[in-house]
Amino acid sequence: MSKKVAMAGMFTALAMIFSYVEVLIPISLGIPGIKLGLANLVVVVALYTMGAPMALAVSMIRILLVSVTFGNLAAMLYSLAGGLLSFGGMVLLKKIPKFSIVGVSVAGGILHNAGQLAVAMAVVENIHLLSYMPLLMISGTITGMLIGIVSAQVIPRIDKVLKS
Repeated sequence: MSKKVAMAGMFTALAMIFSYVEVLIPISLGIPGIKLGLANLVVVVALYTMGAPMALAVSMIRILLVSVTFGNLAAMLYSLAGGLLSFGGMVLLKKIPKFSIVGVSVAGGILHNAGQLAVAMAVVENIHLLSYMPLLMISGTITGMLIGIVSAQVIPRIDKVLKS
């Protein structure tokens, strides 16, 4: 159990570092909210190597700490909505054998964007923001594929460490 707690701490720290690095990478495609989702790499790996409860803890602690350290209450609200919807969807889809790690990650990317868009529509009280959804689905698919591919390479290595 102590090995899992230590791994959860390292995953949380790594997710925080990835979140900070992502802030430093300027991606400006004219669409607000598009990011690589590097921290989601850690969440996907934690989900497959440590299980849903530990992965949820890593995700929520990362969101809270990053929001307090680098963001604000609004950033926390958007991140929590996207993170919880994404995580819930990934946990459900992981249980379906036909979904690969890449498929689960893609769904997570799309759902994260959907959660954040839902909060944005509620905050500004404008349903027309829904017009961003097709572009956000494309970006979620692309970034989700990249995160899933990398996760599929990392997970066997982490499993080896956890089992030793």
